[in-house]
Amino acid sequence: MTGTAADPQAAGRRWDARQWTQLLVLSGNMLLDAIEVSVVLIALPTIAAGFGLTPWGAQWLMSGFALGFAALLLLGPVLSARAGRRRVYLGAMLLFGLASVAGALVDSLALLVAVRVVKGGCAALTAPTGLAIINDLFPDGPGRRRALSVYSLFGAAGFTAGLLLAGLLLEDSWRWVFAFPAPIALALLLAGLRVLPREHGTRPPRPPRLALLKEPSLLRSALGAASLNGTYQCLLVLMVFQAQEEYGWSPWPTALALLPACVPLALTVPFAGRLIARYGTRRLVTLGAFFPLLGYALYLARPEGGPYALGMLPSLLLVEAGFCCAFVALNTQAAAAFDAADRGAAISLYQTCVQLGAGLLLPPAALLLTHGDGPRPALLLITAAGAVGLAAALAGRRPVRPGP
Repeated sequence: MTGTAADPQAAGRRWDARQWTQLLVLSGNMLLDAIEVSVVLIALPTIAAGFGLTPWGAQWLMSGFALGFAALLLLGPVLSARAGRRRVYLGAMLLFGLASVAGALVDSLALLVAVRVVKGGCAALTAPTGLAIINDLFPDGPGRRRALSVYSLFGAAGFTAGLLLAGLLLEDSWRWVFAFPAPIALALLLAGLRVLPREHGTRPPRPPRLALLKEPSLLRSALGAASLNGTYQCLLVLMVFQAQEEYGWSPWPTALALLPACVPLALTVPFAGRLIARYGTRRLVTLGAFFPLLGYALYLARPEGGPYALGMLPSLLLVEAGFCCAFVALNTQAAAAFDAADRGAAISLYQTCVQLGAGLLLPPAALLLTHGDGPRPALLLITAAGAVGLAAALAGRRPVRPGP
């Protein structure tokens, strides 16, 4: 491999311009993936109106991305090992950009959903591959922890950026929502061609095995993360349709109303390591499941959602409090029980479950929102799924009884 070498003494040195550029290029991909989710979220009612869709029909633009993401996550490490991380990363980035252009041009829902599935698959290749490249470029220790903090911060900030961008882009046409990632992907591709290290294919890693889910900490983390991500996206889809179709809000006020659901996480991610060191993962994961469940129950009690300060806002803040507690803690807990040989496979399984949480929960929730009597049936499903996440967290707190 050429490029910046990862030597033991590098952790104590300042990063040079090339290291910063490499990190920003790889983190830029996380920013792009997060924007891709939130910008389409705000656009759902506008697209639904253009195609004559119900919320159930429109939600496939969200669940399609999540299912495409989940479908290729387990394949990414194998492809990277055989073809090289750089080739896989840049190839997926190129396809992501081309799919963005295609999404702005198609005129049928089926093709638009297909584009979203492809983009989700590309994200499944770039996100873990970029993380693996960071682990190669920055040695274990303070340098890597700082690099991973920057990487996570970009992902957390991307959701906020997507909400704000959607408010601007939708003033002209929903097609800009799909087109705007193309130049960003092109810029990241060109920068990556210059600064990402070359490498040869390596021995394929151990393939992810479902048997790893027998490890209690991984299973609890996977269930908790699937519940947290799935219920979060379902609630936001419900609120977006409620705001724009029932209250008559335009996309821009809707985007501003949802900012409490993402800004706190972007502000607290850099301090997640300190929280884990002080309180431990179990306590944070439990709080991360309890706060959202409380938020869903609160909104279930006032499903009309208004006034904003007494309806949407407190629920959004409670759900986001859960993310602030558990976003990093769940990931840490998922990998804690595995040695280096199996850790990558365990994280791949964990991330697959995260995406499946949204991909599998969004369709029934949107179906209930479409055909139910108001938002209450969908909220009941969301609350029940949140209760599953809390049960998974509490299961890890039960004391182990001594044997006979």
